[in-house]
Amino acid sequence: MPTRIRFTTFGAVLAALLATVLMAAATGAAQETTDGTATDSTTTETEPTETTTAPTTTDRARAERRRILAKIRRLRRETWRWQRLMRVPRTRPTRLAERSASLAFQRWALRFWQKRARTARRRAHHPRRLEAWLCIQRREGAWNANTGNGYYGGLQMDVQFQRTYGADLVRRKGLAHRWGYLEQIWVAERAYRSGRGFYPWPNTARSCGLI
Repeated sequence: MPTRIRFTTFGAVLAALLATVLMAAATGAAQETTDGTATDSTTTETEPTETTTAPTTTDRARAERRRILAKIRRLRRETWRWQRLMRVPRTRPTRLAERSASLAFQRWALRFWQKRARTARRRAHHPRRLEAWLCIQRREGAWNANTGNGYYGGLQMDVQFQRTYGADLVRRKGLAHRWGYLEQIWVAERAYRSGRGFYPWPNTARSCGLI
């Protein structure tokens, strides 16, 4: 009799454990259905992340090359502008910087044109007879003078004079009152070098002690 009791008790405990396990499983399934939460990691979607690529050495070299060539072209144009105004030989372009694949050579070419532009600019701002032309201008009129008397600018140049010695400026800018003061001085300098000296301004040049 005691043996049967023990067997019956063991069976009851086993049944209770099985019921507990089944109830827990049912509860978990119900909760998963309610929450709508997927537990399988393979079904979880993640937003794609954007990746940024850092500039490479080649990209930086290309960008520097573009900057250098742009500066060279600007300095080349400036150099030629001053040289054309002064009527001196123009620095010949080789275009090697544009054709070269060497960044070191392009840097050298940039330094070359920086020096050329600086030299041309300095010479243009310091004509040999600058003080003489400034003295004449003080007695002639303002650099932008256009009074209707047939003479224009600070050195009071007539139209024929301008066309003879400053035809390039007349074509590009109009008459002398539209030119910069250096442009007016260099056109007068052209006339001086042609052999006319200061005689196109007889009264004011005499007043300045130039003739």
